[in-house]
Amino acid sequence: MKYTMKIAGLTRDLPLCPVNDELYIAAFICFGDAEISEACAREMLKLVPKEEYDYIFTAEAKGIPIAHEMARQSKAEKYFVARKGPKNYMPDPISVEDHSITTKGAQKLYIGRDDADMIRGKRILLVDDVISTGGSLKAMEEMVNLCGGKVTARVCVLAEGDAAKRTDIRFLEPLPLFNSKGEPLEG
Repeated sequence: MKYTMKIAGLTRDLPLCPVNDELYIAAFICFGDAEISEACAREMLKLVPKEEYDYIFTAEAKGIPIAHEMARQSKAEKYFVARKGPKNYMPDPISVEDHSITTKGAQKLYIGRDDADMIRGKRILLVDDVISTGGSLKAMEEMVNLCGGKVTARVCVLAEGDAAKRTDIRFLEPLPLFNSKGEPLEG
């Protein structure tokens, strides 16, 4: 089963994946699709003027190509990625717990003290591919706060289900949830 939609002026077929026996989500996969990453970044930058933020911040993984492309197009000097595990190159890493609908169980996000020091006192734009329950967004915001930065805007490609009703995020398109027959659920 798939769901066909227009995103940033491009048509894409999103495979439907089960969350449980009753609920399916449409998987937006931007990895390997440079055209969609470029188009989404261009349109997302229109939603958040450069004057609103100093740096872009995302979580590993699917937000990376979009954040990278947004940084490239806006000529941002740097963007930050909260990693799913501590790395040897991270001095004195700090972490927060992340709960996402697309990942079983809790996971942690990490950033090195050197990056945290760069974030301190800066205005931060949070970037994600899809916001659904808001768990990853909450973890990213907690990370920025721990680093001493200030989240000034939140932007994503797709707002899934009830996330489309949120007033604290900016997004390109709403994305419905689906039943086991592949039919969109009423919001």
